[in-house]
Amino acid sequence: MTPLTLVITRHNYLIVATKVSGTLIGCTLLLLSGWVFGFAEISDSSLQSGVQQARRATVGVLQPGEDSTRQGNKSHFIMRGTGFHLRDGYIVTARHVAEQDEAGRRALAQHIRVLTTDLDEVPATFIGVNTFLDIALYRMPQEVAGRLPNIPIATSEPAPGDEVFTVGYPLGWGPAMAFGRIGNPATFLPTVETRLLQIDLSVCAGNSGGGLFNARGELIGVMHAMIQTTTDRADHPCSPLAFAAPGSLVNRVAGALIQGEPLAFSKLGTALTSVQLGTRWRVAVSEANGPAKDAGLKKGDVFLAIDDVEIADGAQLKNYLIERTAPGQRVTVRVLRDGKEQVLQVTLGKA
Repeated sequence: MTPLTLVITRHNYLIVATKVSGTLIGCTLLLLSGWVFGFAEISDSSLQSGVQQARRATVGVLQPGEDSTRQGNKSHFIMRGTGFHLRDGYIVTARHVAEQDEAGRRALAQHIRVLTTDLDEVPATFIGVNTFLDIALYRMPQEVAGRLPNIPIATSEPAPGDEVFTVGYPLGWGPAMAFGRIGNPATFLPTVETRLLQIDLSVCAGNSGGGLFNARGELIGVMHAMIQTTTDRADHPCSPLAFAAPGSLVNRVAGALIQGEPLAFSKLGTALTSVQLGTRWRVAVSEANGPAKDAGLKKGDVFLAIDDVEIADGAQLKNYLIERTAPGQRVTVRVLRDGKEQVLQVTLGKA
């Protein structure tokens, strides 16, 4: 029999399907409460290939300090969250998944145990963490890594309406698959310092740290958080409103951690405020220092564009600096000052 696979959908049913040699031999239907699991069929061969690749690369992060327990002849694994094999034995997960209590404080586990979809329970050793993105990196033994696929990184940015899916261990079950669409690809939460992808996709506690993939199985994000949309405050919440850190930025962070080098982000050196020009709100400089001051930016300057990319709000400016620039890079900033456009050259500093 193949390992159990669950698929999240927006119905209160859990359909457990058992297959042998590709033939469906059994199906069990359970009625559950809340946003839970269901069965979905994928007909497109390329999507099937991408899903299988992502599924095989996904691992469950076992609860720190817990071993599998036996009930009869079956083992019960206590899953804390999800991770995935990026490449060369390196496992990516969410930082908060790998944290544990130590003497009354939260600390990252130096060693975790993960469960592959082939039911191999293997150790993984801490490599590094990036609090900016809530990302932790671990490495598993090479002999195990060789049996897991490397995940390709998407070369194009996801757009609103794009079909996506994630694989993970919601509520400790899995590997479970959830299918949905990209909503706002540039939204913000107070939990991280970068933009997040908002996804119309059903997830539960335990999905954190799992990969978010496009239809080709390419990584476009890492599951970060959800917003509970019901008033039922259950111990294990689920939600159709989820958020993921951008995959291209996660790959960049992981690459720096693998190389043992700190990842530096660009600093413009401005504090921002909102101003109204006619009926439209724009972002303006409330204080200039460092690189911005050296380049001639002044309090009251209204941002129009950076390197010909229009800047309408602070989020756009922040995204551009984080994802498209590096310290020491020279950028062209166009501002409105006293009703006239000004073009300034700024050499970015290091955040």
